[in-house]
Amino acid sequence: MTRDHDILVIGAGVMGLGSALELLKRGAGVTLLERGLCGNESSWAGGGILSPLCPWDYPDAVTRLTTRGAMLFSAWAQTLHDATGIDPEYETSGMLVLPPFDVQVAQQWCAAHQVPAQRMDDAPEALLLPGVAQVRNPRLMRALRRQVEMLGGRIIEQCAVREIRSENNRVRGLLASCGEFSADSYVVTAGAWSKEVLGQHALQLDIKPMRGQMLLFKFATPPLPHIVLQGDLYLIPRRDGHLLVGSTLEDVGFDKSTTQVAYASLRQRAEQVLPQLRDMPLIQHWAGLRPASPHNIPVISRHPHLDNLYVNAGHFRYGVTMATASIEILMNEMTNSTQAFDVDAYRAGWIAKV
Repeated sequence: MTRDHDILVIGAGVMGLGSALELLKRGAGVTLLERGLCGNESSWAGGGILSPLCPWDYPDAVTRLTTRGAMLFSAWAQTLHDATGIDPEYETSGMLVLPPFDVQVAQQWCAAHQVPAQRMDDAPEALLLPGVAQVRNPRLMRALRRQVEMLGGRIIEQCAVREIRSENNRVRGLLASCGEFSADSYVVTAGAWSKEVLGQHALQLDIKPMRGQMLLFKFATPPLPHIVLQGDLYLIPRRDGHLLVGSTLEDVGFDKSTTQVAYASLRQRAEQVLPQLRDMPLIQHWAGLRPASPHNIPVISRHPHLDNLYVNAGHFRYGVTMATASIEILMNEMTNSTQAFDVDAYRAGWIAKV
């Protein structure tokens, strides 16, 4: 059995890499085990909008986490850029919300939560949230991986955890497809696979895959000044002219295949918002598996029965948005430090649906 480092992190997406990075900065030795390729699942596949699509539609447990995550993100992205030379392309682009939605409810929520919101003269039924930022997920993942490796973190890819072995209320080791491992502490950040990784230790954890399909187009210059949202459809302009269109929400298990039906629906709806798309060729069409959880509320806590096992998973649609705040909660949990706000909601998923 291999014991190379103090902490084993299972899953190398944004939560795994970000958690490992913070642990490395605190002096821990860290090994990450990734069932596939590092940063290549939902953390890569998402659009990188650093806000819930319509924050007024979500419970406080979600918006507390996304608000703090968004507040911390700019400095995080800049630190990664400075350390690695890889620009995650953090940008405050704003998000234009198009009808149908309840403008009065939205404005009341924004006023109560100090979120800037503007009505548009040329689109009075729309609402602009100018403070919403975005990040380019693949670049963020490359920057995280590089800094983890620069600080001595070990990443083992194509290594699926098959069993968590416990004794006397502690994890004693892991059986994986690439060998056996042990450490002082263990952190499960396996996204949609977290429940499967935990196995008999998952208790009543309710995390499952939810497929989302995305389209990519390329313009010479950005075709939109803001992110545009209409219902569950969003168009995300990148600074180099790429345009992301997403996304579906499909309960199909661990099936990452793309479908013609989703392509046709996304394209047709996007063309109604942005008619210039009608003449644009498709660059790429992909799918990712979100780690769905009840009400979008993740589990970030120590295991109720295994005192050296922690979980940071189930962030559903907003893993990148919640990343910095979730990692902050996890670090406080692991060190028994005071939390920045009430985190009971992120401990509740072990014992019942929230």
